Amino acid sequence: MSDSAETQTIRNYYNVALELVMKCGPVACEGYEQANPEFKTKTAFYDLVTVYDKKVEDLLIAGLQKAFPETKFIGEEGTAENNSEPVLTDAPTWIIDPIDGTTNFIRRFPNWCISVGLAINKELVVGIVYIPVVNEMYSAYKGHGAYLNGKPISVSKCTKINNALIGTEMSLIQRAPVRDKHVKRLCKLASNCTGCRGIGSAAVMLCYVARGSIDCFAVEDLQPWDIAGGALIIREAGGIVCHSKGGEFSILKPDCIAAATPELAQDIIGLINEADQLREFSF
Repeated sequence: MSDSAETQTIRNYYNVALELVMKCGPVACEGYEQANPEFKTKTAFYDLVTVYDKKVEDLLIAGLQKAFPETKFIGEEGTAENNSEPVLTDAPTWIIDPIDGTTNFIRRFPNWCISVGLAINKELVVGIVYIPVVNEMYSAYKGHGAYLNGKPISVSKCTKINNALIGTEMSLIQRAPVRDKHVKRLCKLASNCTGCRGIGSAAVMLCYVARGSIDCFAVEDLQPWDIAGGALIIREAGGIVCHSKGGEFSILKPDCIAAATPELAQDIIGLINEADQLREFSF
């Protein structure tokens, strides 16, 4: 396949997915507008799901499968329902989080979104994150920049942690096996940056890095669907996404740093290493 043919194929995936995600916005908002939407717990008291998570995922899969029967799927709710581990092959694979930030969704806190990524040959080539409540559509496909509602966006120029506004996922502290790691890292990062923000949606936070509202988001112990949509958007906005210890990150185990610049990423990696060394010493 020539480069032009490959680009055309990816653009087609992108255009169809963009339209489907936009159509799912009103469906999700039906649940968001309810005063007390019903929900269930999945793996733990903080892992929540609503009927709208499943509705949106089913709509996306049905539409994408009809348009592209050759593609495969990794969806948050399907994976949970089947009690299976996500598997990523070289085949075109959609990675879907129908509502990232379900707790926010339930509590009518507006920072939740629909997130869709597409990987081909295990490489992310399409990223779409839609925040319906504020009608913000973040999107990108490989080699063609990142956009918010069709207008180009770019990361900040921040190179030093002391000048950085960073994002975190504080809810990870709820998980006992990784609590100490996250507390010590948060303390180290927060005490060295200009400010620290946590909003309860990794995908939204990644988009805030892409548009330059925050400078870095460092996170571990999440799932592929939390990261897949936003990671490509950051890269296409001029930022860097790497493993939290440096080097390439894995989509299937997305322990990562998403930063505006390589210099800032290195600052973050250094502080993470310091925090981990202190934790090891304390034992």
